[in-house]
Amino acid sequence: MDGILPLYKPIGVTSHDCVDRLRNITHQRRIGHTGTLDPGAEGVLPICFGKATKVVQYMTEDTKTYEAEIKLGQATMTEDSDGEIIAEKPIEYPLSRNEIIDALKKWTGTFEQTPPMYSAVKVKGKRLYEYAREGIEIERPKRRVTVYELELLDSRAEFTGEQISFRIRIRCSKGTYIRTLAVDIGQTLGYPSHMSALIRTASGAFTLEDCFTFEAIEKLMRENHLEEKLFPPGKALASLRRLTVDEKEEAKIINGAVLPLPCGMEDQRFTVYNEKGTLLAIYRPHPTKSGLMKPEKVF
Repeated sequence: MDGILPLYKPIGVTSHDCVDRLRNITHQRRIGHTGTLDPGAEGVLPICFGKATKVVQYMTEDTKTYEAEIKLGQATMTEDSDGEIIAEKPIEYPLSRNEIIDALKKWTGTFEQTPPMYSAVKVKGKRLYEYAREGIEIERPKRRVTVYELELLDSRAEFTGEQISFRIRIRCSKGTYIRTLAVDIGQTLGYPSHMSALIRTASGAFTLEDCFTFEAIEKLMRENHLEEKLFPPGKALASLRRLTVDEKEEAKIINGAVLPLPCGMEDQRFTVYNEKGTLLAIYRPHPTKSGLMKPEKVF
């Protein structure tokens, strides 16, 4: 099997668990996921099979879209609803819609983010969550992230109650921790907070509408129809410019040849297809030889 299967990851399992379960269902060994989703989150998790695993590195770089619920009034150790409550403060006065929108605007753009202690980021060879479970607080490396869009999905004009929850939509760069963003937004509003729910609605070119549940995948396997549902690797690379070559050039591309760089492709990687529409390779301008291109990945 070669191709991409967008999985609807359910709540309560890790991304690694999903890969293991799909290995058992499909009897395929060469499988990889394209961007970790926390156990408490659900939604789009594209899975690559066979030769499509060659595009995993490009897919992890893709922009992601989420819908999250933020709960004001309580902070937790893990920054989500699974963690122990570590701070509480009742909401003292009603919050207006404009106050929340202004707080969201503050966290739209490019900024540095510190990963939560309960995360899979590695520091000195260990995952942060391993230090956290041992009660060890360690300095965490900051990472630069970009939030392209941050939209309030709640239509209320005023938010009242000792605790307030509201939903937001986030379109962001890879590596953005939505849990941490929820905490930052709460701090801007003056209250402890955490992320109480999360669903990933898009990962690169793949959306919820493309996804299959485990149950649907098992049914397709029993009926021998799963392979025909796989998306070609090219769908994941649709944002790259595309070059089509003739049969003579195709043979050179397949062999990974260094070739003259076409006009207009001077500053980026691009996909190369044959005249039948088959993805052959990813090429980019040669780093040391002006006017030439070299393969980055051959399919």
